[in-house]
Amino acid sequence: MRARSVELVLLILATFVTVVGFVTIGLVQAEAGDVNFDLRDDVTGFLLVVVGLLLGAHIMIRLFAPLADAMLFPCAALLNGLGYVMISRLDQGLADSQSAWTFMGVAAFCLVLLVLRDPRRLEPYRYTLAVVGVGLLLLPLVPGLGATINGARIWLRVGPFSIQPGEFAKVVLAAFLAGYLVDKRELLTLTGRRIGPLHVPHARHFGPLLLAWGVALMVMTAERDLGSSLLFFTLFVVMFYVATARAAYVFSGLVLFMAGAVLSWRMFSHVQRRVDIWLDPFADAKGSGFQIAEAAFALADGGLTGTGLGQGTPKKIPYAATDMIFAAFGEELGLLGASALLMTFMFFVAAGFRVATNARSPFEKLLAAGFTALIGFQAFIIIAGILRVLPLTGVTLPFVSYGGSSLISNYIILAVLMRISHNSTEQRAEELDEIERSGHSLNVSARARSDWKAVAR
Repeated sequence: MRARSVELVLLILATFVTVVGFVTIGLVQAEAGDVNFDLRDDVTGFLLVVVGLLLGAHIMIRLFAPLADAMLFPCAALLNGLGYVMISRLDQGLADSQSAWTFMGVAAFCLVLLVLRDPRRLEPYRYTLAVVGVGLLLLPLVPGLGATINGARIWLRVGPFSIQPGEFAKVVLAAFLAGYLVDKRELLTLTGRRIGPLHVPHARHFGPLLLAWGVALMVMTAERDLGSSLLFFTLFVVMFYVATARAAYVFSGLVLFMAGAVLSWRMFSHVQRRVDIWLDPFADAKGSGFQIAEAAFALADGGLTGTGLGQGTPKKIPYAATDMIFAAFGEELGLLGASALLMTFMFFVAAGFRVATNARSPFEKLLAAGFTALIGFQAFIIIAGILRVLPLTGVTLPFVSYGGSSLISNYIILAVLMRISHNSTEQRAEELDEIERSGHSLNVSARARSDWKAVAR
């Protein structure tokens, strides 16, 4: 159970950082007269909520996934906590909603741990998952159900609530793709010809990639959602490469992406506006380029160490709590704080790919790699947009930005990764025991074997 002890220590550190940030924001805002902040009562209540959520989830992990990786959940908890602190600094109303979404996300995390004991049970339902995933992706286009918010038709109105079904579609489609690639892996790796250094499969095997490209273009044009279309297509390309180890799929994906980008730029005015703003936001700094320009000023004001929590002016940035929350962190925590946030994502992604590497079944290996790629590339896409490496898209920063659909879907991803990690460690420990009982010697030192079994148990 050593992994759970490490996890508990990291959760205590995450709780400490979150509470210190919350106290700092509260004191600064109270001094400015923006809020009434009671140091004892408010902090006590906040601490009880944070500790209750994290401790409850930690207990569920100890009960149902005690051998899971120790880094995943603390990284997610720290990102979620820091995101809540910044959202409360930007908009208290959104912070109240985010606290409710966080509770539902942690509840979904615990439910998945409890119900999904073996992710491999999803594999036979791959084509059902494909239908469900595409249906969720296209659901906002149904008249009377979909709603257009900030120019993108990616929402469903359910009474007073808005949900983004595309966030759940990415989870379902990753599971479908993992099952499909396990089934077709040998066929997709067959080499048709060699072109330079590339071993190129037969042309007919590029059909799924072309289909994914077409769906991505449809999402971008019909729903005006550049971020989701890029994220889904990237997921397909990455998982194809992980499954086949054929660089031809990556090269073909890049060619299709460039062709789609040029085609969309020529045909659709909203794509042209995004590109123009990306190339020169200061050409219309008070109009269409205002958001990017303000983010650039915020990052410049932050410098190396930042203006200090509560001391900057991130509220000037439009949609700072959703699209531009990284710029808010860059202003008030500076390059050092923004780099720490990036390092947390890097630790999460490294842990996720470690889970994929150690997975014992091909389906779990591909599923873990796909889920990790989703989190990593989603963070890269939105941060690259803020830094003007890519055109700005409307995806959220995972676990950090305001957004209930994103938060719940990311906690579901986290739970599946934890379950895969636990199952892999448990199976490997059972294999070691079987080898020892059979009397065969292990090709590892006694100390290494002892250390491994201590972690596994």
